Amino acid sequence: MNLLTRLRGLKFSRLWRLAWIGVKNPLLVIPTHRAINQTMRICNKLFGESHHGDNRANAFRHALWNILVAQKTIKRLKTQERTLSWAAHITSLHEELMPNEPLEKAMDLHNNEAGRIFFPDLQSSSEEDIIRYLEKKTSEAVKIKSVEEIESLKGILVYLEE
Repeated sequence: MNLLTRLRGLKFSRLWRLAWIGVKNPLLVIPTHRAINQTMRICNKLFGESHHGDNRANAFRHALWNILVAQKTIKRLKTQERTLSWAAHITSLHEELMPNEPLEKAMDLHNNEAGRIFFPDLQSSSEEDIIRYLEKKTSEAVKIKSVEEIESLKGILVYLEE
């Protein structure tokens, strides 16, 4: 499902909230959008449509998304702390606006956080180096069955199905 289709499906209040964030942070809209596009391009190339499931490819995508949002906005935000805060805000908002079941939401939020944990090591890395790094992390991902399992897996990607 493309971005325009998803936006059309949003309730007015959610659309307004998203627009307000753009108005308050106009210099971050374009780099954030570029990060989203780059994430989808990479994941479509590597995984086809499979990254839309609750699998390792999805874990990869969420971590990559956070890394790229941070990488593309750090020049504007100046500090790693502000950059990671923005990445957390925008990617958590996505989970709020596009709700999932509780376990899927917890998995996505966890993998978003993992990407932000990985970011300091990848801040100046090339796309190829980030992909290699995340491929390794994805091969080490842990399959989970409950929200409680996530708590002990900080900095480790998680997934629900093969």
